[in-house]
Order: sequence, then structure tokens, then C-alpha cells
Amino acid sequence: MNELISSRRSPRAFDAEATVSDDELRTLLEAARWAPSHGNSQPARFVVGHRGTATFTKIFETLRPGNKTWAHRASILLIGCVITQDDRGDLPNVEFGLGLAMENIALQAVDLGLIAHMMGGFDKQAAHDTFSMPDDVRPLVAMAIGRQGDLEDLPEDLQAREQRERRRHPLSETVFTDTWGQSLFG
Repeated sequence: MNELISSRRSPRAFDAEATVSDDELRTLLEAARWAPSHGNSQPARFVVGHRGTATFTKIFETLRPGNKTWAHRASILLIGCVITQDDRGDLPNVEFGLGLAMENIALQAVDLGLIAHMMGGFDKQAAHDTFSMPDDVRPLVAMAIGRQGDLEDLPEDLQAREQRERRRHPLSETVFTDTWGQSLFG
């Protein structure tokens, strides 16, 4: 497996003094732009703010309290959204397209020496209203992007989470053949 994939993590310890350049941000969003999507519908859309801007603050205010304990240190906050219609009508599988775009951002961040953390913990309706999104746009995920910071800046419970061993389900539990539950990899 490619090390870019195996080294991707979702850390919460961001360096509150570090920045992400406009060129780095453009590279991250170009990676998202090239993600696969159903019928090349390209449903992913983003609202992006650098730390210290009104957009960053507005995104931050939509986050759930647990995410607010650390996300304020990120260099960039963004909200990943989907358009649900285009000139062809309703778009199928828009979540698939945004998910792949977000993963491309996360992997590109690793390649650039940045860290990224996706969050489902935010108020989607507040984001929709705050940014005056059209009815056919749905915010689905938030992301913090920046540079690795000091673990000690996190609350103790999050420090422990950051240091625990990464675990993934083995293929024997997730890949089946013939009938559900019969592992391809025994």
C-alpha cells in the first residue's frame, strides 16, 4: 500500500501560529477538483476560510463544542457541500463525489506536509443559513487544515485519543464472497 494512504491521520493538535499558503490551498482544492464523481457530475463545493477571517469565524461558530476545543488552532476551516441538481436534473450519488473530493484533499495535505481532520460535528442548517446557500446545496462535512502542533495544547482526553494505536478492521471482517459474512480473506 502507498505510504501516503497509510500515513494519513486525523490529528487535532494544530499549530496556532502556522499558516497554509494560498498556493498550498489551491493545490488542495485542485486535488478535490480532480476527484471522480458519478457521471462526472462534480457535485463538490466548498466554503473556505483562513484563520483570522470572518469566514473562518463563521465556520467555527457552526462547529459542535467538542470540535471547538481544538479547531480554532487550524490554519484553514472549510465546509464541504454538494450541489444536488444541475442542468440534467437531480444528481445521483452526490455524497460519493464529495467523499472522494475530501479524501483527495486529505491525501494531498499529507503530501504537502500538512494535517487535515474531517468533522461531521457541525450544525449543517446553521452553515446553510450563515452562508446563504441555495436550496439545492447541502453542507455535509467540515474540515480543519494546518500544520502539526503540540499535543500538550489539547485537553487531556484528546491527548490520549491522539496517542492511541490506530486500528482498522481486518479485511477478513469487511470483504466477503459468495454470501454475506463469508470472508474472501478467511
